[in-house]
Amino acid sequence: MAESTIDYTTLMPNNVGLADDPRLLRALERWYPKYLEWWVAMGPSGFIDETPFQETEVWLRTAVSVERDGWAQFDYVKMPEYRWGILLAPPEEGRTIPFGEHKGQPAWQEVPGAYRAMLRRLIVIQGDTEPASVEQQRFLGRTAPSFYDMRNLFQVNVEEGRHLWAMVYLLQRYFGRDGREEAEELLRRRSGDADRPRMLGAFNEETPDWLSFFLFTYFTDRDGKMQLEALAQSGFDPLSRTCRFMLAEEAHHMFVGATGVGRIVKRTAEAMRDAGIEDPYDTEQIRALEVIDLPLIQQKLNLHFSLTLDLFGSEESTNAANAFHAGLKGRYHETALDDDHQLVESTYPVTKYVDGGFREIDVPALNALNARLRDDYVADCGGGLRRWNRYITDAGIDFELSLPHIAFHRKVGEFADHHVTPQGEFVDEITWNARSAEYLPGDGDKEFIEVLMQQVTTPGEFASWIAPPRKGIGGQPVEFEYVQIPGTV
Repeated sequence: MAESTIDYTTLMPNNVGLADDPRLLRALERWYPKYLEWWVAMGPSGFIDETPFQETEVWLRTAVSVERDGWAQFDYVKMPEYRWGILLAPPEEGRTIPFGEHKGQPAWQEVPGAYRAMLRRLIVIQGDTEPASVEQQRFLGRTAPSFYDMRNLFQVNVEEGRHLWAMVYLLQRYFGRDGREEAEELLRRRSGDADRPRMLGAFNEETPDWLSFFLFTYFTDRDGKMQLEALAQSGFDPLSRTCRFMLAEEAHHMFVGATGVGRIVKRTAEAMRDAGIEDPYDTEQIRALEVIDLPLIQQKLNLHFSLTLDLFGSEESTNAANAFHAGLKGRYHETALDDDHQLVESTYPVTKYVDGGFREIDVPALNALNARLRDDYVADCGGGLRRWNRYITDAGIDFELSLPHIAFHRKVGEFADHHVTPQGEFVDEITWNARSAEYLPGDGDKEFIEVLMQQVTTPGEFASWIAPPRKGIGGQPVEFEYVQIPGTV
């Protein structure tokens, strides 16, 4: 079977030859019912009058090829019947390790013994984020602003489930008993659980409303993109190929976030213009229009951006240096960078707190890989904000959404012990406590958004606080019935 062709004869569609590996196939088949049990318990919950999601037909895309052209098809699918597959990008003939101590050597097709524990840890951390986001988003279907948005939520959910399968395949195929145990643990941990939390802090936060969901998919899934890009450079070829295909699906998640936030901003700006409200801080009048005021959008943006920055870890990291030196995890777009790709004598400027202010300090580039990846991420975030701000400008409103300073509201890294405003001003704890309501959403804001979140289940109709999209999905019109809920037709 060609590695670009997907075999649908096994329980898990795949292009990795599972039919030729009975032992691995049996192991994955034993894991499958446990995965479905997790999905039923922690995946999307009832949408309307507790209608079970298992009976709901959703217009989903499913991969039918790993080639760039024609790789997916759209059709109605009940989510528990979705064909979660194990899919790797086509192999690159003669691929070599592009960085680190082993630069130029043939890429590994099996796990290098010296790096077994380190590689397993990288895969487990990535794998843990996938079910976590499904758990965080499990109740959002109940307050979906349209069938279009509900469908996008469920598409993101099933693809995060597929990404979990991708990591579990690597664990079970290449790490034996240890891998099987890790695969079990991926289903045992729960987002936000006090006793069995997910491994990374941002994946234990709530995603209680649709603005949070769109900001999560814009900011936190963008971190996922950066991490996958770095892992796609790996000298361990199965991991590289897995991540290269996952990136094709991750792009849709960021699209959902970018356009979702944009549609909220556009609706608010147009409602203000139509009502003749010029002051963006006149929140009482603006909220009376049943839209989300721009300062609150900024506060929620501040929250999700800062939580996501913590996912990059400490600016200086021995673990990141070791993974790079070993050839396991590279930098963003590693092969396009113009250096020796070994960084033995290179330095990188890292922003630090020095004598009461910020200073850029040159540190060994190997130790600053997390800081560099975070800097690449911040630069990558800018495009969405420029588009969102055009909606505000076009409506004639004097307001601009912006990214907060990288030191704002940090719990991990160089600035974890400091109080810094979104503008980058160091303040003491008393001042921070007095002013934090200016920077982050408060209980009243959360209650306001919660009241707005009412489910809309008429095809082509949208909640008051979000604009319709420019076009539909998969060649269908915006008013298409993307979700068919039993008993609502």
